[in-house]
Amino acid sequence: MNLKQLPAACTAQLRIDTPLGAMLLARTDQGLAGAWFIGQKDYPIQIAAPVAPNDPLLRKAASELAEYFAGRRKTFDVPLDLYGTPFQRSVWQALLAIACGQTSSYGAVARTIGKSSAVRAVGAAVGSNPVAVIVPCHRVMGSDGSLTGYAGGLPRKIALLEIEGIAPLQPSLQGVAAAPRPLATTRFAAIAQA
Repeated sequence: MNLKQLPAACTAQLRIDTPLGAMLLARTDQGLAGAWFIGQKDYPIQIAAPVAPNDPLLRKAASELAEYFAGRRKTFDVPLDLYGTPFQRSVWQALLAIACGQTSSYGAVARTIGKSSAVRAVGAAVGSNPVAVIVPCHRVMGSDGSLTGYAGGLPRKIALLEIEGIAPLQPSLQGVAAAPRPLATTRFAAIAQA
């Protein structure tokens, strides 16, 4: 069950609109296996599964995402089928334990899975998460609380954290400690059009 096998394993797909841009949802027989912002890093080239606007599992995922973006949902109940190496799946399971409104660091995630020296490998696994938002890789920050990369782009990461009431820290500048970023509620339209 590695990520390269995911497009062939999908049985249905659905494109949805969100305040942060369109997303592609994809499922297997077992559960939701993909949720990508259109055009993000590691976006699948092609999924041969049929578009299924009435698929119950994809509709459930779309509904839960809409509730999340509206600020009415903090956890997701849609069944998942995560494709990746055993190490990647262990990282993604650890991400699922980071509560809405909380953040963690790559080092903390590495310690959680019992691989404290594998911080870079954890970072790579976080970056290749195939189920954006629902598997909350956006909640992982640098060890100093600063923003780090996000496959959907840093503006989306900031917006997701703001939805959860977190004012992310700016990266440190010339040795000055990172400062809280003010919440910006009007950026969603600009992000969705990017």
